[in-house]
Amino acid sequence: MQTGYPFIPESITVHLGNPNEYARNVTVPFIDYIKNVASSEIYPTWPERAIRANIYAQISYALNRIYAEHYRKQGYDFDISNSPTYDQNYIEGREIFDSISNIVDDIFDSYIVKQGSAGPFFAQYCNGTTTVCDGLSQWGTVYLAESGYIPYDILRYYYGDEINIETDVPVGSLKDSYPGFPLKLGSSGSSVKTIKVQLERIRKNYPEIPKITSYNDLYDMETEKAVKEFQRIFNLTADGVVGKGTWYKLKNLYNSVNKLGQLASEALTYEKFRPLYEEALKIGSQGIGIKTIQYMLTMLSYFDPDIPEIEVDGFYGPQTESAVIAFQTKYGIPPNGIVDPVTWKALNDRYVKLINSMSPQILQGKASLYPGYILSLGTRNKDVENLQTYLATIAEYYPWALDVEISGYFDNETYDAVKTMQRQWGLKESGVVGANTWLQIATLYDQLITQQNF
Repeated sequence: MQTGYPFIPESITVHLGNPNEYARNVTVPFIDYIKNVASSEIYPTWPERAIRANIYAQISYALNRIYAEHYRKQGYDFDISNSPTYDQNYIEGREIFDSISNIVDDIFDSYIVKQGSAGPFFAQYCNGTTTVCDGLSQWGTVYLAESGYIPYDILRYYYGDEINIETDVPVGSLKDSYPGFPLKLGSSGSSVKTIKVQLERIRKNYPEIPKITSYNDLYDMETEKAVKEFQRIFNLTADGVVGKGTWYKLKNLYNSVNKLGQLASEALTYEKFRPLYEEALKIGSQGIGIKTIQYMLTMLSYFDPDIPEIEVDGFYGPQTESAVIAFQTKYGIPPNGIVDPVTWKALNDRYVKLINSMSPQILQGKASLYPGYILSLGTRNKDVENLQTYLATIAEYYPWALDVEISGYFDNETYDAVKTMQRQWGLKESGVVGANTWLQIATLYDQLITQQNF
């Protein structure tokens, strides 16, 4: 999968048979593929609301197969099979119903996401008569539509309340994430950067892996050493070469330790995704990405007089631009006042370095500073333990807050407690803890502790 915000691919490669059987592959425009699948699986006489709900599910299912590289990481050269037993029913050359075609034209650039995720949701479904499953029932959607349910409510009925529909998603070309050749000592390029980032994240859960200190695009001896240890831990040939097997093992482990996927989907949380990979942040921008960089700049300004203190208001105005320019000038980045991935990476690195160097005594019993990365389901460390301490303390004072066990493990109980906090403060109910959510929780905790001391 190409790095960047998920988009609608121009085409999809379909295997005309069961995944393991010999059959032709065909590459067809993605929009035509969805029209074919919808015409093969549902009836044009169904209520339009039911048809739309089904097509949303079919789009999301196909996109999940593509973005998770479900088949390509197993060595296959296709994105999806046409077997209803395994995937979706694509019939080469079949007639397309006009009513279905028109609906696909309208919504083909939309898909289902879980709240807090950016990647396509694995929208499992079945016909609901000859086969049943935990996901959407195709015939069941007809009953719901006839009962007055709109498409979104139909989807929520089957997939839960914590889903959204991404709309107006751009169309782009897609390629296999594996670069097509082994990466080894002396290699360079964006793929090398990718494995460095993944190794360093995996290292948080597997500390035996040597630390990566340089995130340039050169495959150096430090990278080779980390790769060899990763291969040793996961019973791969420990040769320090990232071939296809090691590449996809890294990909799978990275997804697993982040706990950000839905089934096989490899998604990034919005709080982490937008500042890193969406359009550059600049004058006029607003939102959670802006609050994150403002928070980090403000913390740096406490210790660095060259960086002016700014207000954390979520709007990229002249004050924020001046602070960004000061930061860029200080650290040798072209001072254009725009937070692109290079500036974001440098800002995050400096912030993390700062908080790691601070003595605990500096905080004087107050909440810890934001640790510089997203806390989410499955994370297990001291930062989660601190977060749970703050949540449990808040729950002692506020009846609307949910109490949690202080275990250091980000479990479903912690997830629900975080969502409750986010709902109370009007934040996006993602259940993950980025800079803004951490700041709100930590600030309230500090206020309560201060009251206790008087």
